[in-house]
Amino acid sequence: MSTAPTEPQDGPLRRRSQEMSRKKAHPPVDVPGYEPENFLGGGAYGEVWVARERNTGRQVAIKFYAHRGGLDWSLLSREVEKLAFLFADRYVVQLLGVGWESEPPYYIMEYLPKGSLAERLGKGPLAVDEAVAMFRDVATGLLHAHGKGVLHCDLKPANILLDEDDKPRLADFGQSRLSNEQTPALGTLYYMAPEQADLEAAPDARWDVYALGALLYQMLTGDLPHRSDAAAAEIQQAADLPERLARYRRMIEQSPPPSAHRQVRGVDRALAEIIDRGLAADPAKRFPNVQAVLEALDVRAARRARLPLTILGAVGPALLLAVVTWFAWQGFGTVMERSDAALTRQALDSNEFAAQYVARTAANELEKRFVAVEEVVGSWRFRRAIEETLSRPEMRELRAKLNDPDTPEEELEPLRRQFRADSGRKRLQDEFAAILPGDLKPPDAVASWFYCDPEGLSMVRVPESQTLGVNFAWRSYFYGGSRDLEKSWRAPPGKHVEATQLSAVFRSEATYRWIVAVATPVFDRSPEGKFLGVVALTVEVGRFAELRGRDDQFAVLVDCREGDNEGLILQHPLFDKLLREKGKLPDRFKDYRIKTGDLPQREEVYTDPMGADPEGSEYNRQWLACTEPVRVRGNDTGWIVIVQEAYATAIGSTLQTLTEGLIRWGLLALLMVALMMTGLWGWATRWSGK
Repeated sequence: MSTAPTEPQDGPLRRRSQEMSRKKAHPPVDVPGYEPENFLGGGAYGEVWVARERNTGRQVAIKFYAHRGGLDWSLLSREVEKLAFLFADRYVVQLLGVGWESEPPYYIMEYLPKGSLAERLGKGPLAVDEAVAMFRDVATGLLHAHGKGVLHCDLKPANILLDEDDKPRLADFGQSRLSNEQTPALGTLYYMAPEQADLEAAPDARWDVYALGALLYQMLTGDLPHRSDAAAAEIQQAADLPERLARYRRMIEQSPPPSAHRQVRGVDRALAEIIDRGLAADPAKRFPNVQAVLEALDVRAARRARLPLTILGAVGPALLLAVVTWFAWQGFGTVMERSDAALTRQALDSNEFAAQYVARTAANELEKRFVAVEEVVGSWRFRRAIEETLSRPEMRELRAKLNDPDTPEEELEPLRRQFRADSGRKRLQDEFAAILPGDLKPPDAVASWFYCDPEGLSMVRVPESQTLGVNFAWRSYFYGGSRDLEKSWRAPPGKHVEATQLSAVFRSEATYRWIVAVATPVFDRSPEGKFLGVVALTVEVGRFAELRGRDDQFAVLVDCREGDNEGLILQHPLFDKLLREKGKLPDRFKDYRIKTGDLPQREEVYTDPMGADPEGSEYNRQWLACTEPVRVRGNDTGWIVIVQEAYATAIGSTLQTLTEGLIRWGLLALLMVALMMTGLWGWATRWSGK
């Protein structure tokens, strides 16, 4: 991983270099034709001196490499090779000469007295326009490099030097690769794309795209994307380089996208989206190349250039809207205020109260099931039966085979038959069935009860089924995650649900209706509390949110928890209708969701997504709706209750009154609009003709 910065050429580091130069009177070797002036800086690679060419008086920077062999020699060779490809490119610090045979070897490059972009950013973030201009020049330089087959692979402010006009120049190509090279190249943390942090990764132009996004983010905010003291400490604590890289990749991939740039004044949506796409952790969602970045900048610039014309074009419609609004206000304002607003408010208040009632009812139903599973787990007889069953040698051997994902498929069914017939397991089944609450026994109040062993194996179930002997560690109700995993996944030791909780919803194989599990862990009576497995019950979600009353007012239940099922509609009257008519839900209902931003807002007309279904035409109308979260034990479950009422029903006869007023005043408004449009077009015609 590259950590050596580009040699400083100005700022505080220049003052430090001047102090160091007093101690270093001469460079490591005399360079023919150049007079050394002062020591500029040094590092693991060697040292850098400012010198003056005797013939022309031009100042240059000479970089001496401390060792001919090893990493330093390869860096020199690689950097010289890439700079040679980019000779005469005004966006790249130019190579002037190379001392291959010198001891130590060196190369001569332009001297840029204004230093690096890193030194400039040390004084604070750049203004938006300045940052965009700098970013465009850097991107153009990278585009030139990519066009000649050179990928930089270590773009950062320290590797961007500023010329006398404050224009950026790319430097330090020690980590660069030709586009046809397959050798990995490690960049610098927080500028390096996550997929680049891999000792076997093949160079990709999107690495430089990510670094561009990080660069613009830093120029605008003054900070690095994803950089925090905690993250840095975790990465530094890694035992070796591969682990350090792996932690960096995980940190980038699992962290939410950086958002501080959106808070910077002057950063418009288009610019924020350029940064977002440049910093996408998934390379497939990133800009495919630097050319695409520049094209996005051009589109943004074109839109900004058209902004005055857009504003001017909006003046006419705004004037028209003002006229129409004034006449509308005179015509039906009183009716709207006294009738429509009052009825709407009354309907919303009713819906809000109903939503709170349904949410409390659903919460009570969930709490009842929370208490039930905890009471079962609290039975010392049941825990003792578990311990006795798990400790039997023949059961341990049988469980080990059933829990082993490598057990051949043809062996599983005989093993499961043996498992289901085991007398010890049957005694545990009987003990389990005996302690179940009388009012929560299948099939009415719940779909099923079950117990899984510490590895996730289904050991007992009421009612019994063919799922006995199947491993369910991949289910969220066992391992405690937000979604179900692959069926072959097995939980590592200690990975299990820690407290009573709702699982991710999953579909019933019989009705396709959504099922949820309430699960709680079982621990033995020892002081350390050894994990003995999970007890859970399942229930159809459709049993939770019910609102008895008119057909035009009903409750809907939505799962807003993050994960695979975010926004999923769990319960809707259309589901009940189709279940009555067909016995099961069509498969398409697994994809009906409500985006968080589309949840109904008070005093806004709501569109029911079920109205778009081929069999949901009766819901294809306007609704007034209110939402209420379902909370259990003071915690938000992530479920949302929506109570909605048909807009036409809620408003009633007011619509007729509004219609009559709109017709009368609308005709007059149309006349005024026509006159104003004629005047505006006449003015525009005369103005354009001058």
